[in-house]
Amino acid sequence: MNFYIVMQGRTYLEEKSKGVIWSLIKDKSGQTPHFWERMKEVKAGDAIFHYVKGEIIAISIASQDCHEGKSPYQASDSTLGFTVETAYEELERPLSIKENLQAIQPLLPLKYSAFQEDGDGNQGYLYPCNELLALKLLELISDLNIYEEAQEQLEFAIGTIASKERNTLIPVLAETESEAKKKLRKGKKKFKQGLSPLWDHQCALCGINLPELLRATYSKSWKDSTDEERLDIYNGLLLCCNHEILYDQGYIAFDGSGKIHISNEVSNSEYGKYGIHSKMRINRREENKPYFKWHKRNIFRK
Repeated sequence: MNFYIVMQGRTYLEEKSKGVIWSLIKDKSGQTPHFWERMKEVKAGDAIFHYVKGEIIAISIASQDCHEGKSPYQASDSTLGFTVETAYEELERPLSIKENLQAIQPLLPLKYSAFQEDGDGNQGYLYPCNELLALKLLELISDLNIYEEAQEQLEFAIGTIASKERNTLIPVLAETESEAKKKLRKGKKKFKQGLSPLWDHQCALCGINLPELLRATYSKSWKDSTDEERLDIYNGLLLCCNHEILYDQGYIAFDGSGKIHISNEVSNSEYGKYGIHSKMRINRREENKPYFKWHKRNIFRK
């Protein structure tokens, strides 16, 4: 299951009535923008969040792979476009993006984000939604629409779903949440299994080799990586808990030669506390270099 955000606006009602999302194939210049081209990626079973005027107002599951189909807007319109048939589940209480921006913004990708830094939607039609963002949206939607007393966070148990079959939204949210967690868990497990031998099963910086203290951390973050990059064993480092947090949060970075760079936000007098110093170097491989460069440019706190 993959996840998407569709920006519908005035087209929402017509597309919902036909049970589809739909876009043109080419614009007036004969080109296909990325937000239309992405329609071809949608497969049966994928989840779609529907955004209208600042809010997520529905969630749906694609029932067929993308195919070419006629415009849903007028019966007489024979224009062919990218078509995805999907079953809409409208939310009783829509999710405002701006009101929840603090929780959502850290999970937005740097490229092809559906939302701007101020929470406004970007122009375009279909955008990717990484698993971390999908889980956060599902959590917020659940809190708004099916929150139960005496629970800080709704847990989707099979028994709960079975007892509430009349509420079709609950099974959709449950299945979508389950698939997002499964994809995230499997991807990170496979990544660590492949990455650990590259670093001799020890922290690349300090040599700690206790498995419980080691973390496989991404150079190009999950939210910004393609599916292939998320499994690329050169897209990251094996680090102890301490150094993993420093790297993940951008307080340290590495250049193409493997030399450490330490953020100015870390005082020289505190280097010892964090187990770092300015002459540290890791035994990087050539394949690490593009990922280190991305991390230093986009994550590192200079």
